[in-house]
Amino acid sequence: MSSSLMTDFLRQSGGAAVIDGGLATELERHGADLNDPLWSAKCLLTSPHLIRQVHLDYLEAGADILISASYQATIQGFEAKGFSREESETMLRRSVEIAREARDMYFERCSKSSCDSVTDDRILKHRPILVAASVGSYGAYLADGSEYSGNYGDAITVETLKDFHRRRVQVLVESAPDLIAFETIPNKIEAQAYAELLEEENIKIPAWFSFNSKDGVNVVSGDSLLECASIAESCKRVVSVGINCTPPRFISGLILIIKKVTAKPILIYPNSGEFYDADRKEWVQNTGVSDEDFVSYVSKWCEVGASLVGGCCRTTPNTIKGIYRTLSNRSSVLSLR
Repeated sequence: MSSSLMTDFLRQSGGAAVIDGGLATELERHGADLNDPLWSAKCLLTSPHLIRQVHLDYLEAGADILISASYQATIQGFEAKGFSREESETMLRRSVEIAREARDMYFERCSKSSCDSVTDDRILKHRPILVAASVGSYGAYLADGSEYSGNYGDAITVETLKDFHRRRVQVLVESAPDLIAFETIPNKIEAQAYAELLEEENIKIPAWFSFNSKDGVNVVSGDSLLECASIAESCKRVVSVGINCTPPRFISGLILIIKKVTAKPILIYPNSGEFYDADRKEWVQNTGVSDEDFVSYVSKWCEVGASLVGGCCRTTPNTIKGIYRTLSNRSSVLSLR
């Protein structure tokens, strides 16, 4: 697929599209135990049916893009748990296959419904739906919270990071997703590694780069967001650039920064605003915003430049349903002008 994929997709989606929401939170709500370095990727081993169900929940909430359960899935991480290289690669492929299966099941449900059905309970609507294969950062593999600091130490170079991610990206590409989602990129060096990797491996599947910030100005390492977004802008294989896993209150300002250096569609999928305690490996309760408050930001985000909107950690199908309704209402108003 060419770089026109995102442009065509957004046009077919009415100018704005909905990304899905938090995966781990929903897996735990369905009964999964994620207390493991593999985090949500653990379910690729223990309960793939739960991953499929969460994907379906998000599609029925109005999501147009599903992100695979491969954020924490690395060949090195699986091998550290005693799996062979072949088994590790199979689980990576499975993450994309499960998302594609959920899409197929959703389309089947839509076909069984005599016409498009949008109710308070679920949205059954024929529409373009993309599967994005998630690539989490090197810090996510370390499972020590460094994806929220971007501090990898002086020993980690662009070459180190390319070597770490190379085979994983190759396997995900072989699984035939529609997009590769490089998520929660915490520093400039990893963005550069991804951009070089896409070129070196001549990856044909389009990608997005999504950074995270804790101050509303820079990425979490302290590197300039302008410089990081410029790397995404200069890479022909990147079709969208944006922000994820960042408090909602920072998003509008970050969109404006990104717009200074790119004309590519901007995607944003913030977390709930809750604080993550990396030492205790848990979210601090009552530090985030409600679904209603989260959704109240959406129109503003689109006004200042976002084209794709969803949720990250601690957001739910209810959050996504609220985003879907807001974007649908906004699209209807704009079409009347």
